[in-house]
Amino acid sequence: MTENANKTPVSGSSSHDAARPFATIGLIGRLGSTKVVDSLNRLVNFLVQQDYKVIVEDRTATVIPDHGQPEANRRMLGQLCDLVIVVGGDGSFLGAARTLCHTGTLMLGVNRGRLGFLTDISPDELETRVGEVLAGRYELEERFLLEAELYRNGVAVGNGEALNEVVVHPGKAVRMIEFELFIDGHFVYSQRSDGLIIATPTGSTAYALSGGGPIMHPKLDVVTLVPMFPHTLSSRPIVIDAASEIRIHIGETNQTYPHVSCDGQTRAVAKPDDVLVIRRKPQRVQMVHPIGHNYYEVLRSKLGWGHRLGD
Repeated sequence: MTENANKTPVSGSSSHDAARPFATIGLIGRLGSTKVVDSLNRLVNFLVQQDYKVIVEDRTATVIPDHGQPEANRRMLGQLCDLVIVVGGDGSFLGAARTLCHTGTLMLGVNRGRLGFLTDISPDELETRVGEVLAGRYELEERFLLEAELYRNGVAVGNGEALNEVVVHPGKAVRMIEFELFIDGHFVYSQRSDGLIIATPTGSTAYALSGGGPIMHPKLDVVTLVPMFPHTLSSRPIVIDAASEIRIHIGETNQTYPHVSCDGQTRAVAKPDDVLVIRRKPQRVQMVHPIGHNYYEVLRSKLGWGHRLGD
């Protein structure tokens, strides 16, 4: 694998039988959905019948109490399993990815959400497509994450990590934020706006897209900065090298305390004169796709783009 996000056909792992590259399979599911419960039960039955060792995440186990398999928390799941299957929407996948990236555990998504940019196996094809992956017929893709740290008077007071995006926003207040942006120590601009979205290529089809940002192919090693309703109409999204250090200095005269959110979850609340530093994480998410996964086909399907002329 190169440092960029790559997709590589794989035919097994050196640590297991080439015909069965995985020995232990972890399961994570979104809570509060009967459809997810149905898919989880189907997966447990299918995997047990195929003689795989199955470990169910402890929170997921509360919705399938009769599963009969060992349980573990999410971090332990990453240490014990060769592959973790996430059943739910992209939000479920994002949450699991932020933990499992630390162990490099392979992840496979079953879509029980709405869009499903990350969870690409349809429930209708559950056993067939999962079976293909378990037989070693899959493609491996890496995605990078961002890490954010908030400093106050030079001391770190909050942090978070994101696969999609880091967002600086006013929270519940309906007021603009004043801040200065620096990239690799170079002053870029001062801005008054509703905030700033700092998105990875993975997140370019999420919040950043609704803010007018570009769609970026996952192979690109770049980050986009998308202003949210800027006071200056000439402010436009900027695409920069993902290796850059992004520094946001919160203006000293702000009348509101901006929130710092990672993948939609508030991780810290900034005060005037605080500094937010955002960098690419060294760890990466290891995603598994069935053979034939096509990013452009996913975009066409999820975003309702037109098909070939004459089709």
